[in-house]
Amino acid sequence: MSSGAAAARMGAAISCLLATIAVYGPSGAYPAWAHDDARRTPIVRAVEQTSPAVVNISAEQAVLVSRDPFFEQFFNDFFEARPRRQRYTRTSLGSGVIVRPDGYVLTNAHVIARGQNIKVVLADERELDARVVGVDADADIAVLKVDGGTLPHLEFGNSDDLLIGETVIAIGNPFGFSHTVTTGVISAVRRSLKSEGRTYLDFVQTDASINPGNSGGPLLNIRGELIGINTAIYGGAQNIGFAIPARRAGQVVAELIRYGEVRRSYLGIQVQDLTPELASALGIAVRQGVVVREVADDSPGAVAGLEPGDVILEVDGRDVRDRSEFDERASAAAIGSTLKLTVQRGSSRRDVAVAARELTVEQLDDVGWRLLGFKVKDRSRTDAVAIASVRRGSPADRVGIRPGDLLIALNGVATESVGTFRRAVSSLRGATETQVLIQRGPAQYRLTLPVE
Repeated sequence: MSSGAAAARMGAAISCLLATIAVYGPSGAYPAWAHDDARRTPIVRAVEQTSPAVVNISAEQAVLVSRDPFFEQFFNDFFEARPRRQRYTRTSLGSGVIVRPDGYVLTNAHVIARGQNIKVVLADERELDARVVGVDADADIAVLKVDGGTLPHLEFGNSDDLLIGETVIAIGNPFGFSHTVTTGVISAVRRSLKSEGRTYLDFVQTDASINPGNSGGPLLNIRGELIGINTAIYGGAQNIGFAIPARRAGQVVAELIRYGEVRRSYLGIQVQDLTPELASALGIAVRQGVVVREVADDSPGAVAGLEPGDVILEVDGRDVRDRSEFDERASAAAIGSTLKLTVQRGSSRRDVAVAARELTVEQLDDVGWRLLGFKVKDRSRTDAVAIASVRRGSPADRVGIRPGDLLIALNGVATESVGTFRRAVSSLRGATETQVLIQRGPAQYRLTLPVE
């Protein structure tokens, strides 16, 4: 080969090398355009800004280990059911988001419901022990606390001005794949979901992919603002997910951090669904709303002038479709706030202002007595409360609950004291049924009670 040809080939090689460096960068690890600002879209910037505040939540869960199948069948057929052996295994439960720099983490109540020794894994892969600050099963929100110094966090954004069709981003740990990012749009707002005998209100619906493990992670707008907490997917469907709006989540988080529980508001109004037959009997033409059945003496409803037979059509300018929806909105009202009720009485319609007060202990006991039909008392041991009395003809009476039985859990909440029982009762308004775990002697029974 001539020296001229060799020089030409060397020049071509150098040119190729320079082109490669220009494309992939000097290290060859990443394309040079990876840091091109033209490619850093608003979604990329939002993810970079917010992902350090997203965490993975894991815990130890009890796994029942079966005995020999033949023996198990024989044992269960001829003796009282007893717990099988348990083995604890570390399981990734879901996602969370740090909402305060001193280590308060927001997630879903159902994410930690069956876990022990909860751990939070940060974006920098640090694993921190977490303690439960408070849980509100009614809103499906839990707050955890970790000690890790000053941590990256997200402030709550405005979920009251969401636009149908605007771009949103979900970050979470679906199936254990940490910090997975999906995008979509807001499909609808103020969605209602019915599950296990109760109605959940005001969900944000999105088509951003939400899978098991995303629960508790943030839903963000294009500016990286926290507008919701991903919490549910619609079974059997694709790209139908739901998030708790930031406004509601923020209210619950503030209550849990300050009080360890969510204080329930009280209006002193008992309502029932407006049926066509009832509307005809009342002589009104409306076909949607709830009818006031009872107004407690000296209650906010009585002070506002409400009377039995009034038809409540709207709460704060929004239609009311049934009793569950009204009860949910009433119980979610902040203590000290005022609700504007649009009321029809006969042929006249007017707006009524009702001030929400906090439920007292006596009122909570009365709610439990009316809704379930029993009262409880504390025991020397703090693993359950004892049934003190049962109202004849009540749901509890009809399923066979008796004084002296032990109440282990109500509505998914462990009832270790009268106080925890009252908190569980406060979450029942709006429900049509609930689960109770009763112990009589050595045997335990899980029962479904209708809520009156």
